Amino acid sequence: MNAVKIGLLGFGTVGRGVYRVLENHRQKIIKSCGADIHMKKILVRDVEKYRNAFPNISDLFTNDPYQIINDPEIAIVVEVMGGVRPTFDYVVDAMKNGKSIVTANKDMIAECGEELFENQRNCGVDLFFEASVGGAIPIVKALKESLAGDEIREIVAIINGTTNYILSKMSLCSADYGETLREAQQNGYAEADPTSDVEGYDAARKLAILASIAFNSRITFKDVYVEGISKITKIDIRYAREFNGVIKLLAIGKRTERGIEVRVHPTIIPSSHPLAAVNDVFNAIFVRSNAAGELMFYGRGAGGLPTASAVVGNIVEAVNNLLHGNRGRIGCTCYKEEPLVPMEEIVTKYYIRLLVDDKPGVLASVAGAFGRNSVSIESVIQKRSMGEVAEVVIVTHPAKEKDLQNTVSLLKTLPVVREIGNVIRVEGEF
Repeated sequence: MNAVKIGLLGFGTVGRGVYRVLENHRQKIIKSCGADIHMKKILVRDVEKYRNAFPNISDLFTNDPYQIINDPEIAIVVEVMGGVRPTFDYVVDAMKNGKSIVTANKDMIAECGEELFENQRNCGVDLFFEASVGGAIPIVKALKESLAGDEIREIVAIINGTTNYILSKMSLCSADYGETLREAQQNGYAEADPTSDVEGYDAARKLAILASIAFNSRITFKDVYVEGISKITKIDIRYAREFNGVIKLLAIGKRTERGIEVRVHPTIIPSSHPLAAVNDVFNAIFVRSNAAGELMFYGRGAGGLPTASAVVGNIVEAVNNLLHGNRGRIGCTCYKEEPLVPMEEIVTKYYIRLLVDDKPGVLASVAGAFGRNSVSIESVIQKRSMGEVAEVVIVTHPAKEKDLQNTVSLLKTLPVVREIGNVIRVEGEF
């Protein structure tokens, strides 16, 4: 029987999950790829700590990455240590030594994808990164291979479990943002510093990866418009429900006549949309293409074992390619240079919540601000708030972002407008 030796960079939650899946599913994996996969070395920072914690595999641990990178017996390097530097250098050096790469590192792929794939092509090895987006959800393979002959028009995704958990709890329990964030941290669903998640940066990196594959054009993290969920209140969630909608942090990529749109922001979607039912820490990716139509991919987007499942799937594929002489078969699919649509030019609907003076003529004054900027109003809800102040919620027809922002600027100058509570983009028809 063939034996393939691999090296593991990192032994945190995902790294331990990879080792566990390889051990627990060894016989199935042998049947899948015709080889017995042996873990030869594992990179960790503190060797003694891990040798004491895992005495049965104590001889595998090293704190020298080049014991893995330069080992001629190791054919595949599995990177689950995270970060961009020095991880990128380790991965490139491993490829130059003829080793295929399996990684779960969204930051590295999103920021250094072009250089990584150039090295992959030059070295004739594999570079797999299924686990970098969506955990166990096999979305990368679906976009790169299963839908390779189709033209993808749109990706709309929930790809951050922390924010989906927070918004789901706020909706189900009528809870405040701060209270729900603290609960998420206590339950291990949010980091002590949740900025990357709640401000949308994590989702933006994942969208850059998905959009690059889906639209065959290089899109980086810096190309993605990003807005987080920290301004969402339970008042907004209540009004969204009145419009028969829900608020989700969506990663949106669209192919339009003007170019590619890539944006991450809170969005009100109809309750009938498939993504509206995705709650808790689950992820989902909704894809619309010319031939296949509408597709939905759903599952656990994070966690040790779900992510490890995707990593091990890539390891099996890398072993198959190695044994059959097919390494490097599928490389970078970014063969176009599509223009990006500036955020101010995107067209969508908007929800605007205002606190205004409760007196005659106010609605006419507010409506005038919209009209002067060519923004058409679809519906209005007005409710008495407190004292002489009323709450007004407006949903617009599709409008350009720059026209809406000009409207907001004008509203701020009106004496009758006390406060602009929130502005949230809307996708779909209620």
